[in-house]
Amino acid sequence: MDFKGSDTVPGPRTEDHLPHTAQAAAKIVIVGGFGVGKTTMVGSVSEIRPLTTEETMTQAGVGVDDNYGSESKTATTVAMDFGRISITDQLVLYLFGTPGQERFWFLWNGLFEGALGAVVLIDTRRLEVSFDVIGRLEERGVPFVVAVNSFPDGPRYPVEDLRTALDLAEDIPIIECDVRRRASSRDVLMTLMRFLHSLAMTGALT
Repeated sequence: MDFKGSDTVPGPRTEDHLPHTAQAAAKIVIVGGFGVGKTTMVGSVSEIRPLTTEETMTQAGVGVDDNYGSESKTATTVAMDFGRISITDQLVLYLFGTPGQERFWFLWNGLFEGALGAVVLIDTRRLEVSFDVIGRLEERGVPFVVAVNSFPDGPRYPVEDLRTALDLAEDIPIIECDVRRRASSRDVLMTLMRFLHSLAMTGALT
């Protein structure tokens, strides 16, 4: 899924410093398996020109990376994606997209440092690649929501079936989205922020 075909922020993107009204900032990590749409999400929703570390895919990845459902991809993230979005005049989110291939997962530890929460992007054609992703977040105690990215050929499942398949607690939000669309990606982030607020109100967020 390529963010070049996704929505863009109206008007030119800015490389300016934070808005003078900003009073708080939070680090959010966007995680998921290979080709689930992490780069696309950061690119569609960021109000600044996103930083990407995509490299051309080569024969070296054949037999190593699982690209099922993403056979047309010609580039892949090898370090991280980075973007920024102002949720309100006072709150700014810094977005960090992780590389999807397992051979680059050692980079995740650094990206998780200081993260307030995470978005787990999933592809219903390859649910199994999400198990380890979710497990890593749970091990580190990073709160997260699950966003089901809509692929044209992806099967549709009831939310409760997905919750059971992914072994998720009842309170973890699951939301459908199209990461090519800025409004849809922003809705995912707003869902995460509401979830984090609810955790803070109950004392579950430390």
